[in-house]
Amino acid sequence: MHCRRGLLRLAVLIAIGASGAGRVDAQAIEGPLRVFYTGHSFHMFVPARIEQMAQVAGLDYQHAGKQGIGGSKVIQHWELATDKNQAKAALETGKVDVFTMACHLMIPDPGIDNFAELGLKHNPKLRLIVQCSWVPFDMTSLEQRIDDNAQRDSTDLDALQAASDAWRKKVEAQADAINARHGRKAVALVPAGDAVLELRRLVAAGKFPGVNKQAELFRDPIGHGLAHVQELASYCNFAVIFRRDPQGLKLAATGIDPQQEAILQRIAWQTVSKYPYAGLTTNDQAAE
Repeated sequence: MHCRRGLLRLAVLIAIGASGAGRVDAQAIEGPLRVFYTGHSFHMFVPARIEQMAQVAGLDYQHAGKQGIGGSKVIQHWELATDKNQAKAALETGKVDVFTMACHLMIPDPGIDNFAELGLKHNPKLRLIVQCSWVPFDMTSLEQRIDDNAQRDSTDLDALQAASDAWRKKVEAQADAINARHGRKAVALVPAGDAVLELRRLVAAGKFPGVNKQAELFRDPIGHGLAHVQELASYCNFAVIFRRDPQGLKLAATGIDPQQEAILQRIAWQTVSKYPYAGLTTNDQAAE
């Protein structure tokens, strides 16, 4: 039985390699990998998509649970009542390999530190991953935000990138402090917001087939993503979780055609692979 399963996995991996998804980082994760997810509505569509991606890629993956709170800061997950706090309970077993969080604009967030301390206490090899999402309401400043989804096509994307960079640098500083404290790169970041901005630039330039306006990527002014944004963010998470290039994966994504899928995979890998905080480097020591 084990032999048959191994041969099947080998056949899947050969097929993926032939399709172009065989490009793997030097520290690519082979599994088994137990992943627990926490986050808000810009992140909690990720678990189901990661499960499909891992299956198609033939990876040894286990969904270890999830805990979603709408519009949440990470500290809200930490402070959830004990009888409802599945995240803490999972970490305390020591049987989680990857733990995801999705940060809010409020940074530093003590919840990230708290989950890192708890998780690493019970599993010193735990990897903690924080998704840096796209800025809600296209806020280029505290005073400048959109009131209607259609206004997205008038947003200054360079100004939005600057606002996103300034916020992300705060997350990076918090990750640096945690990693220095533990002597290794325990916390990695997913640059989903940067990837979404790149997708928006392609749409604005008329270079993303089938989508004519940036507003078509979202369902409301807050910034809840539709299929293309959700798929792109999930590919970014896949790349960081598994340290693996998603290009070439053949998925059955509703509302996304193969040409669009290929572009989303390319954006995700290019964004993640060049981002130092994604944790794809071969050096697992904390930065000095």
